Amino acid sequence: MSERSPNFAGAAFGLGAAALFGASAPFAKLLLVRTGPLLLTAMLYLGAAAGLYTIKMIGTRAGAFREARLRRSDLWPLAGMAALGGMLGPLLMLLGLQRISALAASLLLNFEAPFTAALAVLFFHEHLGRRGVYAMFAIVAGAALLAWRPGALGGDWVGALAVIGACLCWGFDNNLTQLVSTRDPAAIAVIKALGAGGCMLAAALAAGSAIPPLRIVSGALLLGAVSYGLSLYLAIRAMRALGAAREAAYFATAPFIGAALSMAVFVQLPRMGELIAAALMAAGILLLLREQHCHTHVHAELVHDHLHVHDEHHAHHDAPVPEPHSHLHRHAPLTHEHAHAPDAHHRHAHS
Repeated sequence: MSERSPNFAGAAFGLGAAALFGASAPFAKLLLVRTGPLLLTAMLYLGAAAGLYTIKMIGTRAGAFREARLRRSDLWPLAGMAALGGMLGPLLMLLGLQRISALAASLLLNFEAPFTAALAVLFFHEHLGRRGVYAMFAIVAGAALLAWRPGALGGDWVGALAVIGACLCWGFDNNLTQLVSTRDPAAIAVIKALGAGGCMLAAALAAGSAIPPLRIVSGALLLGAVSYGLSLYLAIRAMRALGAAREAAYFATAPFIGAALSMAVFVQLPRMGELIAAALMAAGILLLLREQHCHTHVHAELVHDHLHVHDEHHAHHDAPVPEPHSHLHRHAPLTHEHAHAPDAHHRHAHS
């Protein structure tokens, strides 16, 4: 792979995750009328768990390559993912959707990308270059412009702040997911979806929520399986290759997909302010997608377990073996230069 070529697999996974999740906002708003935030959150994640379990079973029966298993040390990131990304984030998102339009909510989801990148740099030891920083400012400026004029799209500050709060939760969730992204992505996603869906269902029933008609339940479960379950699986695959900050750049296309669907579903056209905000966000996303990182770097000795093929970072077998495969292996210290992203092998310090 040349220095300027992107990680096409990571990009494809990230864009696929964005497309599936971006489609959820307008349909979730329609379902909210017959459910409520607590119950809909529960059904979305229970549907996600069912869809992910199906993916895992299909992979097992097809003889898919064995992924690295989850370990006891992964429990605290998984708990944080379920609490922030699976419960509080979706709940805030749905509360916001009750007060503002699906179009406004979809565009406000652009806050997730800068939140994810800022947290990745400040607390999770990722690196983002100058172009990436400029990109984040452009995205925040566009989202802020939209939030300052919510009335133009039938909303208010409370609803806008609820969606922004959801993005902050998902920013933490993305970085916690990055910590365990070398493990089996289907297993990670199933645990998160079951934990979030089960807890939110218990809360909804305790609050007196009534179970809606079967067609509403079926619609919510199907939406959850596709827009939450499959999207989460693809996002984890993207984080494994790209790191949390850069995966967020690809995932930032989700709001535009949601906005386009919202305009079609609710026959709603954006005004000039929303077009300017969208242009700023698009400029930021393009800058992020073009951000490259290449320098001489040092790999310290590392012992870990993940699915891999044998490349310059994995030369630990003397004889040919089936690839890809997963096992505990050791990386000897190495110094070299190539284009890279902050994956499991490139989370080094920068001067």
